[in-house]
Amino acid sequence: MSATVKPGMDRDAVLWSASDHSRADRPVLVMLHGWSYDETHLFRLLVPELPPELVVASIRARIPEAGGYAWFPSRGNPIGDPQPAVANAAAEDVLQWTLGIEAPSIGLLGFSQGGAMVHQLMRLAPDRFAYGVSLAGFVVRDDQPGDVTLAASRPPVYWGRGETDWVIPTAAVQRTEHWLKTHATAETRVYRGLGHDVAGPEIADLIEFVTKQIGQG
Repeated sequence: MSATVKPGMDRDAVLWSASDHSRADRPVLVMLHGWSYDETHLFRLLVPELPPELVVASIRARIPEAGGYAWFPSRGNPIGDPQPAVANAAAEDVLQWTLGIEAPSIGLLGFSQGGAMVHQLMRLAPDRFAYGVSLAGFVVRDDQPGDVTLAASRPPVYWGRGETDWVIPTAAVQRTEHWLKTHATAETRVYRGLGHDVAGPEIADLIEFVTKQIGQG
């Protein structure tokens, strides 16, 4: 399989929580859904709970798969361990889109593959994003020049996962734990009874985290 996957993200499929004229001078949160979902998943679940001053932009992943969309196709990209070139191509595509956003701060929030995208975007552009929220996500097995910057700046990252999440392999969880300890100021939560999902107390905790970050912006 080719290391780069096309097409790119659909710029017209971005779901915004605010109209063009009401976005000025407001913090932005970019949402990245998980495998087989689309831009409506996290948007419907979380936007009603997030602070009203926050502008949310929820992105549709670029590869049609399993009735929804994926950042990394299943073929050739094991769960929790996608090819670095594939992950970087997806993240670079989103990064180029974010360059058109003018805001006092930009945060990232993603689930599963989308959580991996959060970490990879921060690695590719360590000075671009104020914070990250990774829900059942993982760090790609990769080395980036931006890792050096992150090791010094230690941006805030919330990493929430379920105690009974059997989808993300142990090796990917351990890799993520190690990377966060050395590259972020991480708030890590493991939720009893939660599988590969975003639900329950985790939602209140991530809302509190995001609210704190935009209050500091």
